[in-house]
Amino acid sequence: MMSNQNRELTSKEKRSIKKLVTRLCANYDSEYGCLPLDCDCPMFGICYTNSAMCRYFRESVLPNDPELQASLESQPIRTCQYCGQKFPADGKRVYCSQQCAESARRQQNAARVRKFRNKRK
Repeated sequence: MMSNQNRELTSKEKRSIKKLVTRLCANYDSEYGCLPLDCDCPMFGICYTNSAMCRYFRESVLPNDPELQASLESQPIRTCQYCGQKFPADGKRVYCSQQCAESARRQQNAARVRKFRNKRK
């Protein structure tokens, strides 16, 4: 059985990659293709999860689609406990962003103080 790292990309993943490149990649031009390489975008031709990915795509474009990022990097996907957005799991993080973590902390703190005030009455 093949590991998750060495599998062929699904057609949905290939479509997602193409959509991300055409919409968000600063190096892509619809007329010329990949501007730094002066050829067609190499991301359109990848077929396996262990294929060499464009560094700009991996670092700047791929984080915009956390589900695709998790599947390509073989990371588990976790759902934010505050807003419900999906993000790649790394460590013990339960919130997708610092803003969600701060909002959840404020909400928990308010609930704790409210409970304390109700006990004192």
